[in-house]
Formats: sequence, C-alpha cells, structure tokens
Amino acid sequence: MAPAGRGPAPGPCRYVGEWVATKFRWNRAVDDAELATLEVYGETCAATVVNYTPAP
Repeated sequence: MAPAGRGPAPGPCRYVGEWVATKFRWNRAVDDAELATLEVYGETCAATVVNYTPAP
C-alpha cells in the first residue's frame, strides 16, 4: 500500500475497501497511521462493502 493517508484521489472508498480486503485476505495488521486513515474514511465510506477470500 501507499503510505497511510495516500492513495489515488478518484474513488477513495473503493481504494480503502480494496486495501482492507487485502489486509483481511492475508491476515495482516495495520499500523497506527493506517488505522487513523481508515477511521477517517470509515465515516465517509460507511456503505463500502468489503469482500475477501482468505489466502490459503
């Protein structure tokens, strides 16, 4: 991922949803900066659905 707080300007909710799905898929933790960014987008992207398949 790009550093926390950075991502493509168009479609930030999609970008955040895909980033979260990747973290879930690979069972990866987030650091404090990533969490702060996700909390901000969580308020504006509440309708974003995160789908993922756990990695084998």
